[in-house]
Amino acid sequence: MGTYLNPGKDSYQMAVNSRIFIDKTDMIQYLNTVVNTQQRYVSVSRPRRFGKTMAADMICAYYDREADSRSLFARRKLAGCPSERLGEKGIHWDEYLGRFDVIRLVMTDFINVTRTVTESLSILKARILNEMNEAYPEVKYDSTDLFYSMDRFYRATRIQMVIVIDEWDAVFRIRKEDKSGHTEYLDFLRDWMKDKPYIALAYITGILPIKKYGKHSALNMFTEYSMMFPRQLARFTGFTESEVQALCKRYGRNYDGIRNWYDGYEVSDIIPPDPNHKELKEAGQSPKAIRYALYSPLSVVEAMITGVIKDYWNNTETYEALAEYIRKDFDGLKDAVALLMDGGKIKMDASTYQNDMTTFHGRDDVLSLLIHLGYLGYDDTACEVFIPNKEILDEFKTSTKSPEWK
Repeated sequence: MGTYLNPGKDSYQMAVNSRIFIDKTDMIQYLNTVVNTQQRYVSVSRPRRFGKTMAADMICAYYDREADSRSLFARRKLAGCPSERLGEKGIHWDEYLGRFDVIRLVMTDFINVTRTVTESLSILKARILNEMNEAYPEVKYDSTDLFYSMDRFYRATRIQMVIVIDEWDAVFRIRKEDKSGHTEYLDFLRDWMKDKPYIALAYITGILPIKKYGKHSALNMFTEYSMMFPRQLARFTGFTESEVQALCKRYGRNYDGIRNWYDGYEVSDIIPPDPNHKELKEAGQSPKAIRYALYSPLSVVEAMITGVIKDYWNNTETYEALAEYIRKDFDGLKDAVALLMDGGKIKMDASTYQNDMTTFHGRDDVLSLLIHLGYLGYDDTACEVFIPNKEILDEFKTSTKSPEWK
């Protein structure tokens, strides 16, 4: 077991051992359908404290060939999932259990304000290659070329990689103004992963969707699952209504109070057409998407453990973060905020948002960022934004106490 190569199951085991654990292992059943396909590049963006890291730990524990995780997953939801059909092949729940080498990175371990992106990537490459060399000392590789060396390791061992990157967007949050660094980082990820036979699955997760330049992206091989468009991962975005109801029953908490404070994020999945469904196929239709009411996991867990329903969101970051964005001098932004705080909904267009924290051309770009940060809910059928619940409304009230808002 290494720090970056095949990190094992310990982190996920600690989550399973926790007082409150929500089983989301059936998410792996979906990921298994994209392994070794053109859709094997998965980008998941969620607000802080929405379970991103635990999902990454779960993925590592499942695919890691050294983790010995069969007993861990055999008792989870995943083991009860029916086999998925993919073309002529049936994919069982343990189809890829322990089948791959896993590289797990947390980009905040490398990216910081005192180190250039070039220096950060040099350290990252060296550490990966060191651990690969320790695992496969018989393989000749080039210590100056990560991409070539990864291919050498694969061709010598025939063992593919699952690459899992948490906080993938750290460079855009920590080094906000470093435009050349952003480009260098995106080019590195593209050159490392795109069309590489050694990659069975690439899973990156963070707060922001993939950075765009104009309407294009250096990482266009990734399928994005975001707060605005979670696709088939919608029900894994946060805690679902049924999961929260079960927790309230278990802990004897008032569900109506929990719902009033922490519910409000609405997402819908996209169900692909079922080729075996004769009636729908003949009608040229596909099943309707399922809508989910989602809750912030951090807030629900805190409320269950303490029995106190209050604003836990400010544990994720200070109110100044919200205040910084809603005071932007764009025509109509402050009026929009006032309307939202009064319970209103606002039409918006997210097409111009560049998926970073500095490039804003108008009101809708700021509102788009606030969706990804979790400060706004998004109705994808009406293309409207709204304040999702009382907890977030409290954050807006705190952020609008300065004299300029009077």
